[in-house]
Amino acid sequence: MHSEACNLLRRQGYQFITPASSAAVKPCMWCKRALKGGEMCYKAQFYGIESHRCVQMTPTLRCNQRCLFCWRSFEHEVVEEEECPPEVIIANLRRAQKRALAGYKVSPHVTPERFAEALNPTMVAISLSGEPTCYSRLPELVDGLNREGYTTFLVSNGTRPEVLVRCRPYQTYVSLDAPDRETYLRLCRPEEDYWDLVLESLAGLAGRRSAIRTTLVRGYNDFSPERYAAIYQDSGARFVEVKGYMYLGYSRNRLLREQMPEHAEIREFSEMVSQHSDYFIKDESPLSRVVCLERDV
Repeated sequence: MHSEACNLLRRQGYQFITPASSAAVKPCMWCKRALKGGEMCYKAQFYGIESHRCVQMTPTLRCNQRCLFCWRSFEHEVVEEEECPPEVIIANLRRAQKRALAGYKVSPHVTPERFAEALNPTMVAISLSGEPTCYSRLPELVDGLNREGYTTFLVSNGTRPEVLVRCRPYQTYVSLDAPDRETYLRLCRPEEDYWDLVLESLAGLAGRRSAIRTTLVRGYNDFSPERYAAIYQDSGARFVEVKGYMYLGYSRNRLLREQMPEHAEIREFSEMVSQHSDYFIKDESPLSRVVCLERDV
Protein backbone atom coordinates (compact mmCIF):
# COMPACT_ATOMS: atom_id res chain seq x y z
CA MET A 1 0.00 0.00 0.00
CA HIS A 2 1.19 3.53 -0.75
CA SER A 3 3.36 4.56 2.22
CA GLU A 4 2.20 8.20 2.41
CA ALA A 5 -1.45 7.19 2.63
CA CYS A 6 -0.61 4.41 5.07
CA ASN A 7 1.36 6.67 7.40
CA LEU A 8 -1.32 9.35 7.35
CA LEU A 9 -4.01 6.86 8.31
CA ARG A 10 -1.85 5.29 11.01
CA ARG A 11 -1.47 8.71 12.59
CA GLN A 12 -5.25 8.97 12.54
CA GLY A 13 -5.54 5.72 14.51
CA TYR A 14 -6.01 3.10 11.79
CA GLN A 15 -4.83 -0.38 12.79
CA PHE A 16 -4.04 -2.34 9.61
CA ILE A 17 -4.72 -6.06 9.64
CA THR A 18 -1.54 -6.78 7.65
CA PRO A 19 1.21 -4.38 6.46
CA ALA A 20 0.42 -4.93 2.79
CA SER A 21 -3.37 -4.70 2.83
CA SER A 22 -5.69 -1.79 3.51
CA ALA A 23 -8.08 -3.83 5.66
CA ALA A 24 -8.20 -1.85 8.87
CA VAL A 25 -9.85 -1.26 12.24
CA LYS A 26 -10.38 2.11 13.90
CA PRO A 27 -12.57 2.64 16.98
CA CYS A 28 -14.98 5.52 16.51
CA MET A 29 -15.52 8.42 18.90
CA TRP A 30 -18.60 6.76 20.36
CA CYS A 31 -16.72 3.54 21.15
CA LYS A 32 -14.14 5.50 23.14
CA ARG A 33 -16.76 7.65 24.81
CA ALA A 34 -18.81 4.61 25.85
CA LEU A 35 -15.67 2.89 27.09
CA LYS A 36 -15.23 5.74 29.57
CA GLY A 37 -18.83 5.38 30.74
CA GLY A 38 -20.18 8.16 28.54
CA GLU A 39 -22.91 8.28 25.95
CA MET A 40 -23.26 5.63 23.26
CA CYS A 41 -24.00 6.40 19.62
CA TYR A 42 -27.48 6.56 18.18
CA LYS A 43 -27.21 2.92 17.03
CA ALA A 44 -27.45 1.98 20.70
CA GLN A 45 -30.58 4.08 21.01
CA PHE A 46 -32.17 2.87 17.76
CA TYR A 47 -30.99 -0.75 17.56
CA GLY A 48 -29.56 -1.73 20.95
CA ILE A 49 -25.90 -1.82 19.87
CA GLU A 50 -23.31 -1.38 22.66
CA SER A 51 -20.82 1.15 21.30
CA HIS A 52 -17.82 -0.02 23.36
CA ARG A 53 -18.28 -3.58 22.07
CA CYS A 54 -18.44 -2.56 18.42
CA VAL A 55 -15.54 -2.96 15.98
CA GLN A 56 -15.54 -0.38 13.18
CA MET A 57 -13.60 -1.81 10.25
CA THR A 58 -13.18 -1.94 6.50
CA PRO A 59 -11.80 -4.65 4.20
CA THR A 60 -10.74 -2.02 1.62
CA LEU A 61 -10.00 1.68 1.33
CA ARG A 62 -11.01 1.86 -2.32
CA CYS A 63 -14.15 3.79 -3.22
CA ASN A 64 -15.91 4.48 -6.50
CA GLN A 65 -17.48 7.77 -5.37
CA ARG A 66 -16.06 11.10 -4.21
CA CYS A 67 -18.93 12.44 -2.12
CA LEU A 68 -18.51 16.08 -1.17
CA PHE A 69 -19.69 15.42 2.39
CA CYS A 70 -17.31 12.51 3.03
CA TRP A 71 -14.90 13.10 5.90
CA ARG A 72 -12.11 11.03 4.35
CA SER A 73 -9.27 12.33 2.20
CA PHE A 74 -9.30 11.85 -1.56
CA GLU A 75 -5.88 13.48 -1.66
CA HIS A 76 -4.36 10.41 0.02
CA GLU A 77 -6.21 7.77 -1.96
CA VAL A 78 -4.81 4.25 -1.86
CA VAL A 79 -4.03 3.46 -5.49
CA GLU A 80 -2.84 -0.11 -5.11
CA GLU A 81 -3.59 -2.58 -2.37
CA GLU A 82 -3.33 -6.26 -1.60
CA GLU A 83 -6.63 -7.82 -0.60
CA CYS A 84 -6.56 -9.44 2.79
CA PRO A 85 -8.29 -12.87 2.93
CA PRO A 86 -11.48 -12.97 5.02
CA GLU A 87 -10.09 -15.56 7.42
CA VAL A 88 -7.05 -13.37 8.13
CA ILE A 89 -9.25 -10.33 8.79
CA ILE A 90 -11.51 -12.27 11.16
CA ALA A 91 -8.59 -13.87 13.01
CA ASN A 92 -6.98 -10.49 13.67
CA LEU A 93 -9.98 -8.25 14.42
CA ARG A 94 -9.80 -8.53 18.19
CA ARG A 95 -6.03 -8.10 18.20
CA ALA A 96 -6.35 -4.91 16.14
CA GLN A 97 -9.11 -3.59 18.41
CA LYS A 98 -6.97 -4.34 21.47
CA ARG A 99 -4.03 -2.40 19.99
CA ALA A 100 -6.29 0.55 19.23
CA LEU A 101 -7.73 0.67 22.76
CA ALA A 102 -4.60 -0.29 24.72
CA GLY A 103 -4.11 3.19 26.21
CA TYR A 104 -7.54 3.14 27.84
CA LYS A 105 -6.62 0.27 30.18
CA VAL A 106 -4.92 2.67 32.61
CA SER A 107 -7.49 5.46 32.32
CA PRO A 108 -9.17 6.34 35.63
CA HIS A 109 -12.42 6.77 33.67
CA VAL A 110 -12.46 3.17 32.39
CA THR A 111 -13.51 0.34 34.69
CA PRO A 112 -11.76 -3.04 34.33
CA GLU A 113 -15.11 -4.65 33.59
CA ARG A 114 -15.92 -2.28 30.74
CA PHE A 115 -12.42 -2.58 29.30
CA ALA A 116 -12.75 -6.38 29.33
CA GLU A 117 -16.09 -6.04 27.50
CA ALA A 118 -14.49 -3.82 24.86
CA LEU A 119 -11.85 -6.49 24.20
CA ASN A 120 -14.64 -9.03 23.69
CA PRO A 121 -16.64 -7.28 20.94
CA THR A 122 -20.04 -8.53 19.84
CA MET A 123 -20.64 -6.24 16.87
CA VAL A 124 -18.76 -5.52 13.63
CA ALA A 125 -19.67 -2.44 11.60
CA ILE A 126 -18.22 -2.68 8.09
CA SER A 127 -18.33 1.06 7.67
CA LEU A 128 -14.97 2.64 8.44
CA SER A 129 -13.86 3.94 5.04
CA GLY A 130 -13.94 3.01 1.39
CA GLU A 131 -16.77 1.08 -0.28
CA PRO A 132 -16.87 -2.49 1.08
CA THR A 133 -18.45 -3.94 -2.07
CA CYS A 134 -15.19 -3.09 -3.87
CA TYR A 135 -13.65 -5.92 -1.81
CA SER A 136 -13.98 -9.04 -3.95
CA ARG A 137 -14.61 -11.46 -1.05
CA LEU A 138 -17.14 -9.43 0.91
CA PRO A 139 -19.87 -12.13 1.04
CA GLU A 140 -17.33 -14.59 2.47
CA LEU A 141 -16.22 -12.03 5.06
CA VAL A 142 -19.77 -11.35 6.22
CA ASP A 143 -20.57 -15.08 6.39
CA GLY A 144 -17.41 -15.70 8.40
CA LEU A 145 -18.20 -12.92 10.87
CA ASN A 146 -21.71 -14.30 11.28
CA ARG A 147 -20.33 -17.76 12.02
CA GLU A 148 -18.09 -16.27 14.70
CA GLY A 149 -21.21 -14.91 16.42
CA TYR A 150 -20.81 -11.22 15.60
CA THR A 151 -23.77 -8.98 14.85
CA THR A 152 -22.83 -7.46 11.49
CA PHE A 153 -23.81 -4.10 10.01
CA LEU A 154 -22.81 -3.55 6.39
CA VAL A 155 -22.80 0.04 5.08
CA SER A 156 -22.70 0.51 1.29
CA ASN A 157 -23.22 3.24 -1.30
CA GLY A 158 -25.36 0.82 -3.30
CA THR A 159 -23.33 0.99 -6.50
CA ARG A 160 -22.77 -2.78 -6.71
CA PRO A 161 -26.14 -4.51 -6.18
CA GLU A 162 -24.79 -7.79 -7.53
CA VAL A 163 -22.46 -7.96 -4.52
CA LEU A 164 -24.99 -6.76 -1.94
CA VAL A 165 -27.50 -9.41 -2.94
CA ARG A 166 -24.96 -12.09 -1.97
CA CYS A 167 -24.23 -10.59 1.47
CA ARG A 168 -26.22 -11.61 4.53
CA PRO A 169 -25.33 -9.26 7.39
CA TYR A 170 -27.60 -8.72 10.36
CA GLN A 171 -28.47 -5.29 8.93
CA THR A 172 -27.70 -3.79 5.53
CA TYR A 173 -27.34 -0.03 5.09
CA VAL A 174 -27.56 1.56 1.66
CA SER A 175 -27.03 5.28 1.12
CA LEU A 176 -29.47 7.44 -0.82
CA ASP A 177 -28.15 10.98 -0.87
CA ALA A 178 -30.16 12.48 -3.71
CA PRO A 179 -33.77 12.52 -4.89
CA ASP A 180 -32.74 12.41 -8.56
CA ARG A 181 -29.90 11.53 -10.92
CA GLU A 182 -28.66 15.09 -11.45
CA THR A 183 -28.26 15.77 -7.72
CA TYR A 184 -26.59 12.39 -7.22
CA LEU A 185 -23.97 13.09 -9.88
CA ARG A 186 -23.25 16.57 -8.50
CA LEU A 187 -23.02 15.62 -4.83
CA CYS A 188 -21.70 12.05 -4.82
CA ARG A 189 -19.41 12.43 -7.87
CA PRO A 190 -19.29 8.74 -8.84
CA GLU A 191 -16.66 7.33 -11.21
CA GLU A 192 -19.56 6.42 -13.52
CA ASP A 193 -23.29 7.12 -13.47
CA TYR A 194 -24.42 4.50 -10.93
CA TRP A 195 -27.83 6.03 -10.23
CA ASP A 196 -29.82 3.12 -11.67
CA LEU A 197 -27.65 0.65 -9.75
CA VAL A 198 -28.29 2.50 -6.49
CA LEU A 199 -32.04 2.21 -7.11
CA GLU A 200 -31.57 -1.50 -7.88
CA SER A 201 -29.75 -1.95 -4.56
CA LEU A 202 -32.56 -0.23 -2.70
CA ALA A 203 -35.17 -2.44 -4.34
CA GLY A 204 -33.08 -5.46 -3.37
CA LEU A 205 -33.46 -4.71 0.35
CA ALA A 206 -36.85 -6.43 0.43
CA GLY A 207 -36.97 -9.44 2.71
CA ARG A 208 -33.94 -8.52 4.82
CA ARG A 209 -33.32 -6.32 7.84
CA SER A 210 -32.21 -3.10 6.22
CA ALA A 211 -31.92 0.66 6.44
CA ILE A 212 -31.52 3.53 4.00
CA ARG A 213 -29.24 6.35 5.12
CA THR A 214 -29.66 9.85 3.72
CA THR A 215 -27.16 12.58 4.59
CA LEU A 216 -28.65 16.02 4.04
CA VAL A 217 -26.36 18.87 3.02
CA ARG A 218 -27.98 22.28 3.23
CA GLY A 219 -28.28 23.79 -0.25
CA TYR A 220 -27.31 20.60 -2.08
CA ASN A 221 -29.84 17.81 -1.51
CA ASP A 222 -32.20 19.03 1.22
CA PHE A 223 -35.25 19.42 -1.02
CA SER A 224 -38.12 17.35 -2.46
CA PRO A 225 -38.85 15.15 0.58
CA GLU A 226 -41.75 13.71 -1.40
CA ARG A 227 -39.32 12.39 -4.05
CA TYR A 228 -37.11 10.80 -1.40
CA ALA A 229 -40.28 9.34 0.13
CA ALA A 230 -41.27 7.77 -3.18
CA ILE A 231 -37.88 6.07 -3.49
CA TYR A 232 -37.98 4.90 0.13
CA GLN A 233 -41.49 3.58 -0.47
CA ASP A 234 -40.38 1.56 -3.51
CA SER A 235 -37.47 0.05 -1.58
CA GLY A 236 -37.60 -2.96 0.67
CA ALA A 237 -36.04 -1.12 3.62
CA ARG A 238 -37.55 -1.35 7.08
CA PHE A 239 -35.69 1.71 8.42
CA VAL A 240 -34.70 5.10 7.06
CA GLU A 241 -32.13 7.29 8.77
CA VAL A 242 -32.14 10.94 7.79
CA LYS A 243 -28.91 12.53 9.01
CA GLY A 244 -27.47 15.99 8.90
CA TYR A 245 -24.09 16.54 7.27
CA MET A 246 -21.41 17.16 9.89
CA TYR A 247 -18.61 19.61 9.18
CA LEU A 248 -15.76 17.21 9.94
CA GLY A 249 -12.50 15.91 8.52
CA TYR A 250 -11.59 16.56 4.91
CA SER A 251 -15.17 17.53 4.00
CA ARG A 252 -14.22 20.95 5.40
CA ASN A 253 -12.09 21.44 2.29
CA ARG A 254 -15.16 21.01 0.07
CA LEU A 255 -18.12 22.37 1.99
CA LEU A 256 -18.89 25.21 4.37
CA ARG A 257 -19.92 25.03 8.01
CA GLU A 258 -23.15 26.77 7.00
CA GLN A 259 -24.10 23.72 4.94
CA MET A 260 -24.51 21.68 8.12
CA PRO A 261 -28.26 21.58 8.84
CA GLU A 262 -29.69 21.92 12.34
CA HIS A 263 -31.55 19.02 13.90
CA ALA A 264 -34.83 20.93 13.61
CA GLU A 265 -34.38 20.92 9.83
CA ILE A 266 -33.74 17.16 9.85
CA ARG A 267 -36.85 16.62 11.95
CA GLU A 268 -39.01 18.77 9.67
CA PHE A 269 -37.70 17.00 6.55
CA SER A 270 -38.39 13.61 8.17
CA GLU A 271 -41.94 14.65 9.04
CA MET A 272 -42.53 15.54 5.39
CA VAL A 273 -41.16 12.14 4.34
CA SER A 274 -43.54 10.49 6.78
CA GLN A 275 -46.50 12.36 5.30
CA HIS A 276 -45.68 11.02 1.84
CA SER A 277 -44.94 7.39 2.77
CA ASP A 278 -45.74 4.50 5.10
CA TYR A 279 -42.74 5.38 7.29
CA PHE A 280 -43.31 6.83 10.76
CA ILE A 281 -40.79 8.54 13.01
CA LYS A 282 -39.46 5.89 15.40
CA ASP A 283 -36.81 7.84 17.27
CA GLU A 284 -34.33 10.69 17.00
CA SER A 285 -30.97 11.82 18.35
CA PRO A 286 -30.59 15.61 18.34
CA LEU A 287 -26.92 15.31 19.37
CA SER A 288 -26.14 13.34 16.19
CA ARG A 289 -28.74 15.24 14.13
CA VAL A 290 -30.41 12.04 12.97
CA VAL A 291 -34.01 10.85 12.78
CA CYS A 292 -34.93 7.18 12.42
CA LEU A 293 -38.09 6.26 10.53
CA GLU A 294 -39.56 2.78 10.41
CA ARG A 295 -42.34 0.90 8.65
CA ASP A 296 -43.83 -2.56 8.85
CA VAL A 297 -42.39 -4.78 6.10
